[in-house]
Amino acid sequence: MEIAQLPHVLAGLNLASVALLSAGWKRIRGGDKAAHKKMMLAAAGVSIAFLAVYLYYHANSGLAKFGGEGWIRPVYFTILIAHVVFAASMILLVPGTLFLALTGRFETHRRVARWTLPIWLYVSASGVAVYMMAVHLFAYQGG
Repeated sequence: MEIAQLPHVLAGLNLASVALLSAGWKRIRGGDKAAHKKMMLAAAGVSIAFLAVYLYYHANSGLAKFGGEGWIRPVYFTILIAHVVFAASMILLVPGTLFLALTGRFETHRRVARWTLPIWLYVSASGVAVYMMAVHLFAYQGG
């Protein structure tokens, strides 16, 4: 696989994360703790894979340029800045939330997960939005 294909892989991993997180949330709302655990651990695995590919990609290709002009630039950069800030918070939130669950501290896990889940979903979904905008809708044309 060529480095130029990795943004597509990253978007796919983000989409998988959104699907697994949503399924995990649905399972716990339905009372199925075992399925919830499987979905959330799978989402964590996908996110770890995302991080590994992301770091490799950016270490070998640098940062992408956004080609949009006019009103779309502040929209794109607002989404991107929030994405980056929330993504940084995931470094502590996700492992912490998983640790609480895996050690049986479910009441605390529940309180923390109420913050972690929407942030994690935002990071994953906004990653797809940034990808779509920068790679497909408003790709940088050089110059």
